[in-house]
Amino acid sequence: MDSYFGGTPPLSKAIGYLVVVGFGALFSVFTTAVVYMDKIFSGNATVTSEHFNTAGRMVKTGLTASVIVSQWTWAATLLQSSNVAWNYGVSGPFWYASGATIQVLLFGVLAISLKDIAPSAHTMCEIVRARWGKSA
Repeated sequence: MDSYFGGTPPLSKAIGYLVVVGFGALFSVFTTAVVYMDKIFSGNATVTSEHFNTAGRMVKTGLTASVIVSQWTWAATLLQSSNVAWNYGVSGPFWYASGATIQVLLFGVLAISLKDIAPSAHTMCEIVRARWGKSA
């Protein structure tokens, strides 16, 4: 027996492509419809790609902090904290998380200072230009 399914795939390759392309098209159409309905019902006809990509610059600090923590807390972090708890007891995960807390705090301070320097910047190049000018 070569695999779980006995050497034969459960579905054909054409069905696999249909699922991938079909779901991609479905999600694309759904996102386009939601953006279009938002444009119609909110009465804001001047929605640009910048407004869409930056959420109109209306994201508050709490949501930003939760996004940072959720992006840095992934499966390997959770597994490692469990491993540290097994090896060092209850205080192990606390001290393991303390190391990551320093990074989150430093990133928050950096983000606030960058917002002061370049409030409308989207990329690192725009931040460098706002800080040091065109010569940089």
